Amino acid sequence: MSEIQGGPASVRVLLAEDQGMVREALAALLGLEGDIDVVAQVGRGDEVVDAAVAHDVQVAVLDIEMPGMTGIEAAAALRARRPQTKVVIATTFGRPGYLRRAMESGAHAFLVKDAPAAELAEAIRRVLRGERVIDPALAAAALAEGANPLTARERDVLAAAADGAVNAEIARRLHLSEGTVRNYLSMAIQKTDARNRTEAVRIAREKGWL
Repeated sequence: MSEIQGGPASVRVLLAEDQGMVREALAALLGLEGDIDVVAQVGRGDEVVDAAVAHDVQVAVLDIEMPGMTGIEAAAALRARRPQTKVVIATTFGRPGYLRRAMESGAHAFLVKDAPAAELAEAIRRVLRGERVIDPALAAAALAEGANPLTARERDVLAAAADGAVNAEIARRLHLSEGTVRNYLSMAIQKTDARNRTEAVRIAREKGWL
């Protein structure tokens, strides 16, 4: 790492969080760390990659639920465009399914927001050293929960059904036939052990599968 005024350069960090007050509070807390510099802040998931590239970010701290693109989707996009940037997921929603999906998308750390700010700062340092950092309670829960039983296409269809869209509308959105949509929804309902699509959406969200 380069030297600045005789000492090591600060870690260049991007914060992605859609709640402005939370984002600013995190930035202020991290700013108290002498070796961390929050160089960019965004409120949308689809702004992450461009901001990371523009500001030469070393570590991106991402929330999961953001407009435009989820933090998990942003992590995957960042891995494809700028693989040298490490990703830390910091979320309110400590769901085992989210943890699995985040790791599959290329995240290097997964923390819940109720952890002390010092833990986030240390996670940033550790991922920069090439380590993985996972909340131990979540790791245990993820192992106990097992893998997400839904296929990618079943998740797409279930997510499209979440706002109450009928099969014909889902089929148009996803460029599928109505019969295929019905089949995917039926499988999703079975796999979540739900009574209907509404309950399947709720269960999948609670487990972090969606």
